[in-house]
Amino acid sequence: MDINNPLYKNQGIHVVCTLFTVKAGEVKVLLVQRSNKPYTGKWMLPSGAVYNNEDCETAIKREMLEKTGITGIYVEQFHTFSDPKRSPLMRMIAVGYIGIVNSENLKIKKKTEKTQDSEWFNLRDIPTDLAYDHREILLEAIETIKHKIMRSTIVESLLPKYFTLPELQKVYEAILGRQFDRRNFRKKFLGLNLIENTGLTQDVKGHRPANLYKFVTKNGYDIDIF
Repeated sequence: MDINNPLYKNQGIHVVCTLFTVKAGEVKVLLVQRSNKPYTGKWMLPSGAVYNNEDCETAIKREMLEKTGITGIYVEQFHTFSDPKRSPLMRMIAVGYIGIVNSENLKIKKKTEKTQDSEWFNLRDIPTDLAYDHREILLEAIETIKHKIMRSTIVESLLPKYFTLPELQKVYEAILGRQFDRRNFRKKFLGLNLIENTGLTQDVKGHRPANLYKFVTKNGYDIDIF
């Protein structure tokens, strides 16, 4: 390797996070609105450069804190985007991350030094003209999370510690875009021994109290669910 080769010059690394949550049964993704050039005023996924003194995992957590104010989220690297022309400023390789977070008591920054707004968007309402190649990254992330929730317990991070079976089913239906038979869904999850009845209940208006469950496996545990 010749470090003086001009083909090594003027390039960097970005980290980009597609952060998902579920609110009122709707799958949402967090976008921020740029306040600086290029793409001023355009919506984009939270992202930023990797500094020379940090790895990608450290960088994505720092960027999420700076751009959104969110900490302690589950993030997982899923793809690298390396089109030489993806940034108009310089060669910038993007390391894509999926993030998932429970929406309960979640607050986000609306404005930062480099962003003028932030908002949760329903997947069907995502602007078509996201900055950079972020629409491509988002679409890839959506397909990835669909696969992940069918093959792991990553969905745990979208739920409160204790949840009802209808709440769990609603999250799966929202992400996968399909409906499940209530009885079959219940039988499937209880049969896999991924969750357990806590003995606690939750009042449901007009119905008898619903049992509350919790996951008994670690977050992200790999298993064939569907």
